Amino acid sequence: MNVDYPIDAVILWVDGNDELHKKKMLPFVSDTSKLKKKSFRERFDQVDEIQFSVNSILKFAPYIRNIFVVTDNQIPGFLKHNNTQKYNSVKIIDHKDIFIDYQEYLPTFNCLPIETMITNIPGLAENFIYFNDDFFLIKKTTPSDFFREGKVVLRGEWRNYDSNIWHKNIVYKIRELFGGNPKQLTYGFKRSQQNIARKLGVQKYYKFDHTPAPLKKSTIDAYFKENPDMKLLNAKHKFRHHTQFTLQGLGNHLEIMNNNAILKKDYQLVYFGSYGKPFLWYKFVFWCGNKQQNKLFMCLQSLNNCSPKKLKFITTWLSKQINDA
Repeated sequence: MNVDYPIDAVILWVDGNDELHKKKMLPFVSDTSKLKKKSFRERFDQVDEIQFSVNSILKFAPYIRNIFVVTDNQIPGFLKHNNTQKYNSVKIIDHKDIFIDYQEYLPTFNCLPIETMITNIPGLAENFIYFNDDFFLIKKTTPSDFFREGKVVLRGEWRNYDSNIWHKNIVYKIRELFGGNPKQLTYGFKRSQQNIARKLGVQKYYKFDHTPAPLKKSTIDAYFKENPDMKLLNAKHKFRHHTQFTLQGLGNHLEIMNNNAILKKDYQLVYFGSYGKPFLWYKFVFWCGNKQQNKLFMCLQSLNNCSPKKLKFITTWLSKQINDA
């Protein structure tokens, strides 16, 4: 599938099991006991999902020119001793090489500052697709699944801000009365999308999900050139902060405002956020994901929380699906 313009892929990755990474984090954590908590570790620990993510791109998106893996002085195990041509298009990019003029905020343990800097990747194409390391392609894709007629193809839906939904505000107030953190002081996936939509003056926000995100380098660079305070806002927090925003949310809303987006309601996604359901349920959902031709993407969040039996099933399925046995 040749296209007349290059398309790159960018994947953020960290090996939270690395002892050097843990030691690097220690000086910036006031309560070191939380380093062992499951809720904290799940954002850093991994079970080598990155190899499946890379292999899925190589198989199901052969039009991708470069796959940039952005890390902090780390290299995924499957690439360390690789001497084959299979991974020639995979490039390792270190944080220090993209935090241009912002290196004082390194190290960071927060994906949001890293996202903010990815357009500084040397040689990055104007059109690129942003992945997390738990995103996988599970069917053949074409460039038009992400870019069409010079526009980005966005998957999502318009939603009201949480603060404009009365019953949610009641729940938040009750939670605060019983000692919970005020909603406005906590980070959340939806909140990070709403933050940037509000800043851009959008009446509702365009909610996206855990799918690969098509982005345009020039759109993001132009915004940060005009709004350096927003770049600094994301760059300075070493851990997630309730005021931060996602790069995907920024790119999506800007392209919509510029009439440069094609909107789709179907996420075309198979998503897993937890692994506590019966084993047969997962077998059924994976079977459906394989049979449904419109399902192009899969996200397996916090796969390290999986039981050994389920993890073996899932990794075996991924191996067969992307021919990486």
